[in-house]
Amino acid sequence: MADVTEQQIIAALSRINDPDRKADIVSLGMVSGLTVKNGHVAFAIEVDASRGPHLEPLRKAAEKAVHDLPGVLSVSAVLTAERNAQGGPKGGGHGHGHGGGHQAEKPLLPQVKAIVAIASGKGGVGKSTTATNIAMALSRMGLKVGLFDADIFGPSMPRMLGITGEPVSPDGQTMMPMENYGVKCMSMGFLVPEDSPIIWRGPMVMGALEQLLRDVHWGELDVMIIDMPPGTGDTQLTMTQRVPLTGAVIVSTPQDIALLDATKGLNMFRKVDVPVLGIIENMSYYICPKCGDEAHIFGHGGAKAEAARLSADFLGEVPLDIAIRQTSDAGEPIVISKPNSPHAKAYMDIAARIWDKVQVLQGGRKGPRIVME
Repeated sequence: MADVTEQQIIAALSRINDPDRKADIVSLGMVSGLTVKNGHVAFAIEVDASRGPHLEPLRKAAEKAVHDLPGVLSVSAVLTAERNAQGGPKGGGHGHGHGGGHQAEKPLLPQVKAIVAIASGKGGVGKSTTATNIAMALSRMGLKVGLFDADIFGPSMPRMLGITGEPVSPDGQTMMPMENYGVKCMSMGFLVPEDSPIIWRGPMVMGALEQLLRDVHWGELDVMIIDMPPGTGDTQLTMTQRVPLTGAVIVSTPQDIALLDATKGLNMFRKVDVPVLGIIENMSYYICPKCGDEAHIFGHGGAKAEAARLSADFLGEVPLDIAIRQTSDAGEPIVISKPNSPHAKAYMDIAARIWDKVQVLQGGRKGPRIVME
């Protein structure tokens, strides 16, 4: 049996009409990301986010139309957030000849001077807490700061920043970011109930992330901190390819199992030519509040040693302390709620080192270092 061709798939999809727009989904430019491999077909149907819940019958019809073609073994069709202007074909670079080709999109985050990803190879190492407090520290240095929660499945920024409510849309198409403590923020957590799971396939996640970045009025920012989801999968790769990252910071605990995954994360950024600004050791040590003894619950110094082995800079260490957990849960990051604490000072020192490195990468002068007494 001959393999199915892209032309055959496009022809089948051109018989599927959008019920609201009275035209087929191909001529409307709704089909994107078409891939065909050994009889296995995948594509996305880009729709306005507000229409998504009502277009499941359209998705199933498109999937069936392709599945009925000779040579097709499996079909995966997903609804994803619309990115391009309506009316022009979206071809994922295939050039099927159904219009004027791929439409140019406005660049992502044109008014943001620097973008830093805070990442880890493993969940549970305190990456989101670190990203939040670094953003607060940079803001305290006098910078205009944005914080983007890229963890679609486990958004935590609404709670960590103590923000409730939903973003305001001035025109029905774009959104204003939420804001607290002088930091602008956007997260999927502002758009869905806190206890509601998000069950999406990869293309839907990618579309949502790009839409949250592109369709939010961020304004002029000196730096945006991106709280990356853990791991080195599709989301991380897509972010590195589509977002103009200035650099990445790796967060790890001292224990060996976390360091193994942190190394994978660091190597991923290097492979896609994103500068690694350094490694942070979180939960580095614990000081007993009663006796003052220092305990190394997860070991100590592992991240620093790994940074040296990988020729990466060590940015600093943050202790394991109940105050950091309590302030995060209360929506009052410790850099804001206890600015004179040694924990806040640790975050401030790390943020200053990060900003120095960003300035060097951008070819500018080092920013002023704020020393906390």
